[in-house]
Amino acid sequence: MLVLLSGILLPAGTAAAAPVTTPPPAVRDFGNGPERNEEAALIGETASLRSADAAAAPYHHDRTRGYPRKTQIPVPPENPADASIKLGLIPHHAIAAKLNALQALGDRVSAEVIGKSAGGRDLYFVTVTAPESAWEVREQERLRRQIESGRKIPKNRYKVPIYVNGNIHGNEWEGTDAALKVIEELATSPQAAELLKRTRLYFNVTANPDGRVLGQRQNGNGFDLNRDMITASQPEARAMRQIMIDRQPVAMLDLHGYVNGTLIEPTTPPHGANYEYDLFITNTYANGLGMEAAVNALGYTPDKDGVHPVQIPFRDSEEGWDDWPPIFTPQYAPFHGAVAAHTVEIPLRVNGSDYTNLPVEELRRRSRINTEVGAAAVRATYAHVLANRDKMIADQIEVFRRGAAGEPSKQVPLGIVPGFGPEDVYTTAYPRAYLIPPGSPAAARLVDHLIANDVRVERAIRPFRGHPAGTYVVDMRQPKRGLANVMLEAGADISPRVDAMYDISGWSLGLLWGAGVTAVQDLRVPTEPVRAAAPTGTVPAGRGALALKITDGRDARALNELLARGAEITWADGTAILPHTAREAAREVAARYGARFDRAGTATGTRLAPVRIAAAAAADELYSLREMGFTVTPVSTALANAGFDWNTADVLYVSSGLSYTALNPAAKAALDAFLARGGVVTRGATGATFNTAAALLTVTPVAGRGDANGVVRMSSGEHGFVYSPRWFTGLGAEVKAEQRYDAFVSGHWRPNPDGTGGPDAAKGQAAVVSGRDERGTRVVLFGTEPLFRNHPKGLFAQVARALYNTAR
Repeated sequence: MLVLLSGILLPAGTAAAAPVTTPPPAVRDFGNGPERNEEAALIGETASLRSADAAAAPYHHDRTRGYPRKTQIPVPPENPADASIKLGLIPHHAIAAKLNALQALGDRVSAEVIGKSAGGRDLYFVTVTAPESAWEVREQERLRRQIESGRKIPKNRYKVPIYVNGNIHGNEWEGTDAALKVIEELATSPQAAELLKRTRLYFNVTANPDGRVLGQRQNGNGFDLNRDMITASQPEARAMRQIMIDRQPVAMLDLHGYVNGTLIEPTTPPHGANYEYDLFITNTYANGLGMEAAVNALGYTPDKDGVHPVQIPFRDSEEGWDDWPPIFTPQYAPFHGAVAAHTVEIPLRVNGSDYTNLPVEELRRRSRINTEVGAAAVRATYAHVLANRDKMIADQIEVFRRGAAGEPSKQVPLGIVPGFGPEDVYTTAYPRAYLIPPGSPAAARLVDHLIANDVRVERAIRPFRGHPAGTYVVDMRQPKRGLANVMLEAGADISPRVDAMYDISGWSLGLLWGAGVTAVQDLRVPTEPVRAAAPTGTVPAGRGALALKITDGRDARALNELLARGAEITWADGTAILPHTAREAAREVAARYGARFDRAGTATGTRLAPVRIAAAAAADELYSLREMGFTVTPVSTALANAGFDWNTADVLYVSSGLSYTALNPAAKAALDAFLARGGVVTRGATGATFNTAAALLTVTPVAGRGDANGVVRMSSGEHGFVYSPRWFTGLGAEVKAEQRYDAFVSGHWRPNPDGTGGPDAAKGQAAVVSGRDERGTRVVLFGTEPLFRNHPKGLFAQVARALYNTAR
């Protein structure tokens, strides 16, 4: 039974918390066979903890200070243009003062700044719990680590963690206000005392302050943060990642909007095959039902308030709201132990055209209801966790235990919760380990990324079975093997099983990050733990010219820095050639970016100058181009018609927002003049349309199914990524196919109802083409997505080479 006191749900008869005391944990052992021993396991644990502490340092997650912490949060200047003001919600500039005031109310609330947004705004993190001494905090951390190792802990010793994420989409505001409402309740209510002796509640108050202020979904770099968790390209995503690693919540809520009635996960199929889904669905469905009851109990109705009853996709929908990709926060959190994780979509829309067109009074009415709905979901969750804490802690331990033991993927029993049928069953086969060849920038990037995600990485001490000493080993007998596998496996083609997916369906870091990852079923080699990837940059000794082959985005970054320094560089067939006078500069960029220089011998090329790009492109592409060190100036149809200065560009990159046919005569003449001397690189439908309209290469673009996406293998054996794939037929004599589609590897790609547009139709067709038109313009057309959301890192070099080739 639950008792409602001062708006807070608590289980009836809640017992007082026992003292936090327990003997030290045993050493955890993730051995990879008879050659591993207890000492090696202890070294591995120490290294893992040091690595996690180092990763946490930028976000100030102190594991040793007691609570409350009473940090005085800096108050930013007032911003009357903050988009939340119109809705009667708290503007970002007022949150810091609010948190300072809540900390002053007593001894339960601790607020911290855990980082900066892309736009430089503070990210606020709040812990609400009963006071703890520094010793008690250390003891809780020890118990958390013991749980993570998959070992049982003494009953009633651990303060169970709950994590609430607010406002990850900037123009879905009310999650922030709901969080602040609940924090204030917990700070002041006498009835919350027992709850806070047995739990810690963590609040990421606004995960996207840039979007909150600007009234936009994306952050200041134009990224949807709820698509970035597995890539973590953005600082806000890295902060959320670290919260989940450090705090290891058993339950996680991500407060969104707007779906009427309120939508509460669990989801429809397909379900992520790397979860321990029997543990996940039982907890998530039970908590979802509790949130449903709490939200419906608010008494809002369709007739009176415009609010419909709660819907739970798992129960109420067939497909289209899945938990397949780990790019969303609630789909990422389970890999760090969240056995209940939910997207909660509050009901009444206040963004988009409604924000612009509805009266302020109506917007504020809707926002008040949305705030109450979000707060009710949070209250129901902490009540559920408190009532089921022993089970949820045990299930979290079991998640990690299965990974550490290397148990096979479990098939969830049918009927485990009402409605769980064959369509819900997804499993995977774990390899014994993944091997990453050492020495390349791609390998170093991937290894560091795995470690930042709290995946254990080791290094082979000696050569074994054709692999050199130093080979990186991701032993799949580790607590977070689900996360390791979901990042490194090729993935699955789920096209036959569902027709509709919510977002992407393929994402393999093993195939798309350029590191040459292989899976093995047997592992017998002594290893040592890795805290960070070994440096990869090299410059051969002696004198003579140097060659830098552009095989990675970091190579392009190094080359662009050398060009910016004025180095006299020539370019030949994907390789930059430096004179011996640039050796010192080469050593510096090799150390900084891991670039590997070779002796050039007698190789020569065409002089290469710094490449300036005019880009009509999506935000993720702009970001990725700049990440590689290119100078990028945005351009669009409107900017071109207003008189864009094409003298500032050497190459035009087109994928979004530029229509040749929509240019006025002066703009068209200016662009034509540029095309007579500059290069062009295009991507996707807009790029293909631009190529045709501007009479560049002789090709016929063909569209695949619009929602198709995933990992593809090319005829060369390389891999690519597609989203609304394109290919090119009818290639003119001036056109060369740089890559051709071979097979679809993982993701979701069905043909259209008439049989066109599928992977069979694409097989053997040109995915990337290049050529020179009759004006001499060098052109490259991509039908793939090599810069998609800053994710397929191993494909960035394709774009860089295209830009260097067309700029000459």
